[in-house]
Amino acid sequence: VQLQASGGGLVQAGGCLRLSCAASGSIFSMNVMDWYRQALEKERELVASISSDSSTNYARSVKGRFTISRDNAKNTLYLQMNSLKPEDTAVYYCHARNPYNGVQSWGQGTLVTVSS
Repeated sequence: VQLQASGGGLVQAGGCLRLSCAASGSIFSMNVMDWYRQALEKERELVASISSDSSTNYARSVKGRFTISRDNAKNTLYLQMNSLKPEDTAVYYCHARNPYNGVQSWGQGTLVTVSS
């Protein structure tokens, strides 16, 4: 599956952004979808996951502020980010995992900058 992330930008602390990830080339609904992020000089970390049945999991640092969702009809993954903090500043990547054949794909990343 090919992934194209968008929606990043500059926002003040306390603000919100919605990231989107458009998928093509595979059966989107079969994939487990994730959002990862990587801050400067830090390792990439898992932010949120959503399975094919729309069950979700979140990193402790974003739980209650971020919401992951998917629209299988539009082959699109979303990440609604509210109450943003400067420590949320990072490049955000969408990721797909096919649980049947193990194939994984990464989007190109979108930069989110939260100013204090």
